[in-house]
Amino acid sequence: MKTVKVQYRVKPGFAETNKANISKVMQELRELNDDGIKYSAFTCGDGQTFIHLAMFSDESGQQKLNGLDSFKNFQAALKESEPVEPPKPELLELVDSTYEIF
Repeated sequence: MKTVKVQYRVKPGFAETNKANISKVMQELRELNDDGIKYSAFTCGDGQTFIHLAMFSDESGQQKLNGLDSFKNFQAALKESEPVEPPKPELLELVDSTYEIF
């Protein structure tokens, strides 16, 4: 299993556009219906800081996510918006969970 957390902060005027772009990624992931990909996105209290949490049962899940047109478009739009704090990816290691992830 691979888990990636990405955090970044956008300019105030880009937050709603970013949410819409994230929703397009989520829709395409739902259509893909791959049980080996768990993906969630959150905003912090300031409404401008985003946290994405992606869990993959194996490496192919991350490759599928990265290959989605909606994900490529999301990444391009985010980069073009010149975020206040650029995306910072972190690999996480699961210690334990109260539920089965994969």
